[in-house]
Amino acid sequence: MNGYPDSLNGLIEQLKKLPGIGRKTAARLAFHMVRMPDSDAGKLAEAILDVKKRLVLCSFCQNLTERDPCAICQDPHREAHQLCVVEYPADAASIENSGAFRGRYFVLHGNLAPLQGLGPEDLRLEKLKDLVVQQRISEVVIATNPTVEGNATALLLSKILKPLGVRLSRPACGLPVGADLEYMDPVTIRKSLDGRGPL
Repeated sequence: MNGYPDSLNGLIEQLKKLPGIGRKTAARLAFHMVRMPDSDAGKLAEAILDVKKRLVLCSFCQNLTERDPCAICQDPHREAHQLCVVEYPADAASIENSGAFRGRYFVLHGNLAPLQGLGPEDLRLEKLKDLVVQQRISEVVIATNPTVEGNATALLLSKILKPLGVRLSRPACGLPVGADLEYMDPVTIRKSLDGRGPL
C-alpha cells in the first residue's frame, strides 16, 4: 500500500506501460500531470487521442502516416530501387534525419523476440517480399538494430530475400552493439550507412 488515491495509482499503472518507464518515473510523471493546469492536461489527452485517430500505416512501407501512401513513398525523387528495412517507425525517422539514405523504407514493427512471443509471422515478411518483387528493388539495406534480436532478424531477412536476387547490405561500424537507432545521432547513422557492407 503506497497511500496514493486510487485514481493516482491508476494513472501510475498506465504510465508504467510506456517503454523504459518504471514505477518511480511513472509516479514522477503522474505527479507532474496532477500539477498541470487543466488546459494543459486537456491538450495532452487530446493529443494522445488525436494521434491514435489520425495515424495509419502506409500500405507500401508500413510506416506511420496521416495519408496513404506516405510522403516518402509518393516522392518521385527517391531512389525507387533501394529499400531500407528497419524495426520501428522511430528508426526510419532517425535514418531519414541523417540524410544518408535517399531510397524508400519498410518498417517491420518489431524483431524476432521469441521470449516476448514475437516470431516471423509478426513481422509482415510476406508484404516485404511482395514489395521487393513488385517494385523491382535492387538493393535492400537491412538496418535492424545491432542487438541479439536485431541480428537474428537480419539473418532471417537475408534467408528470405537472397533467393529474390537482390543485393543485401547491412549498416557498417559506427552503430554501437546493443544500441537502438532511435537514439543515435545523425552523424553516426550517416557513417554507418555510408560504410555499409554486404550481408
